[in-house]
Amino acid sequence: MRKPIFISVFLAALFTAFSVGARENRQTVDLIVYGDYVLTMQENNLVIENGAVAVRDGAILAVGGAEDINGRFSGARAVDGSGKVLMPGLVNGHTHSSMVLFRGMADDLPLMTWLQDYIFPMEGQYVDEQLVEAGTRLACWEMIKSGTTSFVDMYFYPDVISEVVAECGLRAVVAAPMIDFPSPGFEGWEDSFDAGLDYARRWKNKHPRITPALAPHAPYTVSKDHLKAAFAAARALEVPVSIHVAEDRAEVKTITDRYAMSSVELLAQIGMLDQPTVAAHMVWPTDKDIIKLAGSQVGAIHNPTSNMKTGAGVSPVARMLAAGVTVGLGTDGAASNNDLNLWQEMRFAALIHKGIAQDPTVVTAVEALDMATRMGARAAGFGNSVGALEEGRRADMIQVSLSSPRFDPMYNVISHLVYVATASDVVTSIVEGDILMEEGKVSTIDIKDTRRRVAAIAQKIRAGLEKR
Repeated sequence: MRKPIFISVFLAALFTAFSVGARENRQTVDLIVYGDYVLTMQENNLVIENGAVAVRDGAILAVGGAEDINGRFSGARAVDGSGKVLMPGLVNGHTHSSMVLFRGMADDLPLMTWLQDYIFPMEGQYVDEQLVEAGTRLACWEMIKSGTTSFVDMYFYPDVISEVVAECGLRAVVAAPMIDFPSPGFEGWEDSFDAGLDYARRWKNKHPRITPALAPHAPYTVSKDHLKAAFAAARALEVPVSIHVAEDRAEVKTITDRYAMSSVELLAQIGMLDQPTVAAHMVWPTDKDIIKLAGSQVGAIHNPTSNMKTGAGVSPVARMLAAGVTVGLGTDGAASNNDLNLWQEMRFAALIHKGIAQDPTVVTAVEALDMATRMGARAAGFGNSVGALEEGRRADMIQVSLSSPRFDPMYNVISHLVYVATASDVVTSIVEGDILMEEGKVSTIDIKDTRRRVAAIAQKIRAGLEKR
């Protein structure tokens, strides 16, 4: 039996009124970002098909299905997610951003030869504020293009680095270097230490995306007393420490000969385990070291490409993860990598340990991606502020295009991101709710000017290499 016309009209009017009312009751947000797949990297690694994230005041307000988000929120701006994965931005736990200007300068050398015969002398000759400004901007461009939204930097002229990072829109822990011998801008420990403290005091709480840190270079380049002073100062200032630890066998021998203990044991005596510390490389920890690191405040940063290229070795990541150590991923500087591509680090991390252990179940794709996002954020000193798409976290996220035939068919999103995706698949980069790159176009960097500055500095370095 057909319904009377007036009942049908009444029901239609009622539905329309309800829909209009629901739309009018929606909360207004700054941004809604969509994805055919939303990889949250929450504790359960939830993947939402046809999902969205609502953003207000730089924070994630809600994560859910697109229909649900659209029903609850009205965005002042929207980013389409058709054919894309929406996921947390990647976290680079250790790099020296300005060293992109030494990319390819000295390859295929042992670590100590590379450092002492090439890097340290060239830094002493060429590193100044202009090089750091141009190099940091070039590095930020590379990281934005490849999906890194947060990173830990350790290099000279941290004020310049911080200003450039803030301008480019990225998030960073910027660590002021301290070392016992002359370095760019410093005569030795005393002036580098004083300058590092001054920088940390001035930048603490100065900018919401910049976290200052202290960076005593390494146990073999900084005396025990100076290491104590640096860690004590960091505790007093309530800032993290970034330091190279157990990087290669030459360091292991030096520290064993000097102190009759490992680098981790030495730093544990000083207090490293009980304060936020970003420990880069961690290639040669002992079994006792790993037990100490588990459950501590130390984040061990795995740099597979750099460590393989310099012949330093391969970090025992599988053993550290099994023990409960917080592990992140890093690229190291582009002088020893030779790029800032975390997708490469993820893939190497997921593959190299399988080959070494002859066990395909170690360092799974989920664990590799976790080291570049949620766990990596904790390891790098960002805590729970970033690294996952979750209500309350800062709105740092990227979109990865699925347009390449490499992504067909799609059975497992995480598998494809670790074993298939490349840096060039990243098309959108968002930090603190601000869109830094959309459809592959970076909006926060003057690319032409950056390339001009880089070319001029590279010409000077090239001329210096020819005279060696």
